[in-house]
Amino acid sequence: MSGSIQSPGETMDLIAFFVDFFLHLDKHLAEVIQAYGAWTYALLFTIVFLETGLVVTPLLPGDSLLFAAGSFAALGAFDVSLLFVLLSVAAILGDTVNYAIGHYLGPRVFHYPKSRFFNPDHLKKTHDFYERYGGKTIIIARFVPIVRTFAPFVAGIGAMSYPRFIVYNVAGGLLWVTICLGAGYFFGNLPFVKKNFSLVILAIIAVSVMPAVVEYLRHRAEARRAPAA
Repeated sequence: MSGSIQSPGETMDLIAFFVDFFLHLDKHLAEVIQAYGAWTYALLFTIVFLETGLVVTPLLPGDSLLFAAGSFAALGAFDVSLLFVLLSVAAILGDTVNYAIGHYLGPRVFHYPKSRFFNPDHLKKTHDFYERYGGKTIIIARFVPIVRTFAPFVAGIGAMSYPRFIVYNVAGGLLWVTICLGAGYFFGNLPFVKKNFSLVILAIIAVSVMPAVVEYLRHRAEARRAPAA
C-alpha cells in the first residue's frame, strides 16, 4: 500500500516536470516530433481530448500547446489543415464526453469530497460562471484554463440541454483551435517570439487565466458590499 503513496520529493519532481514542460513546449515538442514523427498527431489529439474531456486532467496544456503546434506547422512539421481538423474534433469530442459524464453523475457530484484528482471548489466556481454568463459559458470557458475542463461537466449535470450545448460546443471548439493554432502559425516563428518562447508561453497562460482572476476579484468585491448593503 505504501508504495502507491507519492513522497514529497516525488510530488516536487512531478511539479518540476510539468513546469518545465509548460515553459519549454518548443523543445519538448521538437523532441517528440523527431522521435515519433506522424504519431505526434495522435499525441496532440489525446492531450487536447483529455484536457477538455476529463475533470481529473485540468492541468494539461491547452492554449500553449495549440500555439506551439501552430508554430511547428508553420515550419512544415505538421500539415496545418490536418492539425486543425484533428484538434477541433478532439476539443469538441472532449467536451461531449465531459457533458455525458456530468449528465450520468448528476448533482450529487457537488457533494463529493476533495481529493488529489478532484476539487469540488472548481465545480462550484464553474457553476457560478454559468449563473453569470449562461450558455455563452461553453464558448468563454474555452479560453479559461480549469473552467474549460469543468464547464461541459456542469452543463451535463443540468445547466444546459444537449441540443443547446452541442451548438455552443462546436462553435467554441472551432473558435478556440482557430485562434490558438492560428496565433502560433502566424506569429510563433517571429524572431522575438522564438527568442523569448518561454515568456510568450507564460503570457499566453496569464492572458488565459485573466478572465478567471477578474471574475474572482469581482465576486469578492460583491461579497464585501453585500453586508454593507
